[in-house]
Amino acid sequence: MLIPELLRLAVPEDSGPDVGKLLGQFVQYGIVGVVVVLLMIGIIVPRYVMTALTADRDKWREAFEKERDAHQLTREQLAKAEERGDVAVEQGKTLTHLLEELGHRPQLHGSA
Repeated sequence: MLIPELLRLAVPEDSGPDVGKLLGQFVQYGIVGVVVVLLMIGIIVPRYVMTALTADRDKWREAFEKERDAHQLTREQLAKAEERGDVAVEQGKTLTHLLEELGHRPQLHGSA
């Protein structure tokens, strides 16, 4: 029977590396290697790290907004206080002028 001998002749001998097998291994392990390298240098991060980062970001954003609102309230209160001070100064000037018109000399206290 010639069939087994024909089959032996039809199968090529192992004459070199199997390129398909090498490419398959490269793709299989290369992708894993790239992912590991990206994880190590911080390009990609795990989900739990990303969740912690976004929670921390939200906490700082909320603190910033509260601080900004507090500063706005402080500015408004300072503006009101300045306005009250301006009114008091004008009232003092008017009262001094009125007393001078009535003949009273203002007595200034303090160092001149």
